[in-house]
Amino acid sequence: MAFPCVEITSFGYLHAAPPAAHLTIDLRHHFRDPHVSPAMKYLTAHDAEVRTTVLNTPGIGALVDSTAMAVAAFALGPSAQKVRVAVGCAGGRHRAPTFAMALAAQLRALGFEVTVNDLDLAKPVVHR
Repeated sequence: MAFPCVEITSFGYLHAAPPAAHLTIDLRHHFRDPHVSPAMKYLTAHDAEVRTTVLNTPGIGALVDSTAMAVAAFALGPSAQKVRVAVGCAGGRHRAPTFAMALAAQLRALGFEVTVNDLDLAKPVVHR
């Protein structure tokens, strides 16, 4: 069975409205923000410490699994359109891009062709 492509976009709600997507995951209110730790504030999802912290947060693994299942369900629909997933956190530098990377890896393992766009990963830290 050929799967449609999946496009995952990570973003920060503090920068702009969410991008258009079939499925939007909002990580802001249920999962601790590594930004609050002075040691991680200026790091990003490119740093192993951030990825480890986010992926070890209770519930994140289950949400990645569930989101992959939801994408697979969209792919079973009658159209062969690209499935778009938007993943947002506050600033778009920690939780959302880490989640996007983990989701992409899981979907690729299932046979999906996946692209990841990190809209706000390289932007300066949002001071709040």
